[in-house]
Amino acid sequence: MKKLFILMIMGLVTAGFLSAQVARGGTLYVAVKTVTLKSSTGFFASSKGILNYGDAVTVLQVSGKFVEVRSAANSSLTGWTASANLSAKQIVSGNTASVSAKETALAGKGFNQDVENAYKTKENLNYADVDKVEATAVREEDLLSFLEEGRLFKGDN
Repeated sequence: MKKLFILMIMGLVTAGFLSAQVARGGTLYVAVKTVTLKSSTGFFASSKGILNYGDAVTVLQVSGKFVEVRSAANSSLTGWTASANLSAKQIVSGNTASVSAKETALAGKGFNQDVENAYKTKENLNYADVDKVEATAVREEDLLSFLEEGRLFKGDN
């Protein structure tokens, strides 16, 4: 219980730090493998471009948990993404021959070898199934079609 409390406090501090850094004109960095910038905050908004792990962006505006950004490398590339996809800490690419982009992204979020080793001591954990789920990808067009055919409400965003 004590560990859970400490993790919750750390999460709140991290979230507070990021929200303090998410200010107009500030610089943030992509903290996930890839981010698709959208024309608005809606899930099904049209795609404007893709940014990769470590790419620097400038904050244009903030709307709740979403941030409109401009790519530092391509000033014509702007769009919206969730602030959770960004980090205030500069991400430096290292030796990619020894570390995968996935491992680097996980390490940036606090998942390191010690954490992985702790999980490995648990019995009956099936990492093959986790890898299989992580590899599953659904195109937005297919998801939208599924929602429309099933007459499911897709929400305002």
